[in-house]
Amino acid sequence: MTWSFTDSPAVFRAAAGGHLAAEAARNTAVLTLMDTAERLGWWAEPDGRVTGVLAVPPSGAPSFGAVTEEAARALAPAGLLGDERRPAVVRGETAAVEAYAEATGRRWEPTTRMRLFRLGELTPQDPAPEGRARLATEADVPLLAVWTAAFVVAMGHEPAEDYTGLLTERISGQRLRLWEAPDGRPVAMAALSRTIEGQARVHLVFTPSAERGRGYAAGVTEAVSRAARDAGAAQVVLFTDLSNPTSNALYQRLGYRPLTDHLSVTFSG
Repeated sequence: MTWSFTDSPAVFRAAAGGHLAAEAARNTAVLTLMDTAERLGWWAEPDGRVTGVLAVPPSGAPSFGAVTEEAARALAPAGLLGDERRPAVVRGETAAVEAYAEATGRRWEPTTRMRLFRLGELTPQDPAPEGRARLATEADVPLLAVWTAAFVVAMGHEPAEDYTGLLTERISGQRLRLWEAPDGRPVAMAALSRTIEGQARVHLVFTPSAERGRGYAAGVTEAVSRAARDAGAAQVVLFTDLSNPTSNALYQRLGYRPLTDHLSVTFSG
């Protein structure tokens, strides 16, 4: 049993493609990061079966996909993630991240607890919110950049200086939708990842504070979820912050069901 590493998405796909496809929903973060990651890893059993994957993005914070606790513990020795530096942050399914963190012997603390949901039967909000969904356009980018920065801050992270590229990529792929109030004002947004291995992830769900409580987030989330299904995604997933009962309840009303819990930890020393 051993970890293998590469910086080549093609090599990674060739080695771990079966596991990525079989656990596409649980591997959503790795699938999303795969093409831009600086390092990709897979854990092989004695019979050659791959039962764990990870991706290390340019930020240097590894994201585990579907990984066994044994495989996570095996990552603990210094240098196994690419160099002699040990990561300051690790993310992934709770059991695997905790197994890794304990095995390092370092001081660590949980920073964010998330839950991964998978869409079952899509159930529209009843009553439906006022307004309608529409695709975002390049003319919306200045407003959406402000919203994206606010979303990032709300998630507890430092915002980037410029979100133009991120937003433009999603707009050009028709993967970013807005909810418009009856007077035509944009009042909420939601985006989709690219569909990879049959799964797509809903993200960037945001409603400005002044517009909350009117069902706009439900309306735009339903719209992007339906768009993903219509485009052929067999599995549609999203993450929620476990500390936010409002969003957790909202997504379940729309037909999302819990799949796995996730944890981000920060190390010190």
